[in-house]
Amino acid sequence: MKQKILRTTQNKAFEINEENKIYGTFAEIGAGQEVARFFFQAGKASQTIAKTISAYDMIYSDEIYGKEANGRYVCESRLEKMLHKEFSLLEKRLKSTRGSQTCFFAYANTVATGDQNKRQPHGWMGIRFQAHPNGEFNDIVVHLRLLDRYRLLQQEALGVLGVNLVHAAFHATDQQRDTIDDFIEALVENLKEGQVVIDMIRFTGPDVAHFRNPLVNLALIRRGLTEAILFAPDKSILSLTDSFFGRPVIALRGNFRPLTNSHLLQFEQGTQAFAAAFPHAKSPITVFEVTMQALQGERQFSEQDFLDRVHALTSTGHHVLVSNFLVFHRLKHFLRQFTREPVGMIVGINLLPKIFNPEYYQDLEGGILEGLSKLLDSNSRLFVSPDRNRTQTLTAKSFAAGNSETPLFQHFYQQKWIIDLMSKEDREEFIGSEKIIEMIRSGDTRWRSYVPKQIANMIEFENLFQLVAPAKDSKNRTSV
Repeated sequence: MKQKILRTTQNKAFEINEENKIYGTFAEIGAGQEVARFFFQAGKASQTIAKTISAYDMIYSDEIYGKEANGRYVCESRLEKMLHKEFSLLEKRLKSTRGSQTCFFAYANTVATGDQNKRQPHGWMGIRFQAHPNGEFNDIVVHLRLLDRYRLLQQEALGVLGVNLVHAAFHATDQQRDTIDDFIEALVENLKEGQVVIDMIRFTGPDVAHFRNPLVNLALIRRGLTEAILFAPDKSILSLTDSFFGRPVIALRGNFRPLTNSHLLQFEQGTQAFAAAFPHAKSPITVFEVTMQALQGERQFSEQDFLDRVHALTSTGHHVLVSNFLVFHRLKHFLRQFTREPVGMIVGINLLPKIFNPEYYQDLEGGILEGLSKLLDSNSRLFVSPDRNRTQTLTAKSFAAGNSETPLFQHFYQQKWIIDLMSKEDREEFIGSEKIIEMIRSGDTRWRSYVPKQIANMIEFENLFQLVAPAKDSKNRTSV
């Protein structure tokens, strides 16, 4: 185990400044030149800094980097334009004179600081850098949320994080030595707990290829640096802020090991019910939500199992949200940080007893009343999928909460904030993940008919979740 060396932010900036071969640009808009300031103050900045720039005025910023289609300035597309512009200028102007001895870099950020009560301060930062002179460039992109109450503290945290990112790019990306935990530890060094949320990191380039983006971002959850991460249908990591901003959301929770046709039916019916409940809402973002508890379960956590889950779920064309939320009201409260549009959550009838169990709200000062107020409101709905078997169908309408909680349930049900997805006349049996695993292990070949075709093929030919023995003509194990 490596011995941890404690370094101040000034020390780390000075280490970069001392290395003659590292040379580049700092471009910071929105929150001041907080990162460049550390490098100037550390000494020997002339050995590192080719240029610093702050384009505060929107017209100036647009003239330099171009306008964004969405009209926003604190967004990933703006950061990408900044990195491309500044790194291209370095190579154009300096490559012929010092390219053979220099690792060029362009650091950029676009950040909105301010009053937590008015908006959530957040931003993008990234670095494009060469690990070797004349080498290909690599990108590390980070989305962050600033949690300090005061602007000055937010700016200080931004400066520390930016220095850490530059330092880590050149000192914590050794393919033979450094691990995911090493990089993340270097990234948050000298930051206090609760100062910053990092909800997305993306590595691109040959010298950072050993950092697998899904596992890096999962580590952010496990280390408590974020509450959730979001995967797009193409398996890329997305910013929660940009993805959920101004969008309605429909979420279905489960362990999905594997996803079944019944899960997809739940999603289809939930989406239809959502459209009926909110006829004027925009097109929603649909999300399979998996909790860390479901990932870990009773087994030791498996990285491959996690990658398999993302691979299978995104193949259906939906987003995947991996979170650390044990209870539903925390998930709903979390989503409300990003959107004021309608939110729909799809649950099985078997989860209603937990939702209306006071024991799950003991950590809240207002108990179950506070928890349910965070879960349900006039712009949210809980869609309940029934439990169906050959003899009966249990629905929300027939649900009986505990004696003291029954009036609460009846209130929400009568308000139509809790909605049954199907009528009790529907007798189709729900086939969940556990049933599929049971059928596979018992040799019942009918399991394929209860699973989406592409996922059945993954299970059989890619050894998804290691549920079956690999076929003779199996493909290589898919990675995300």
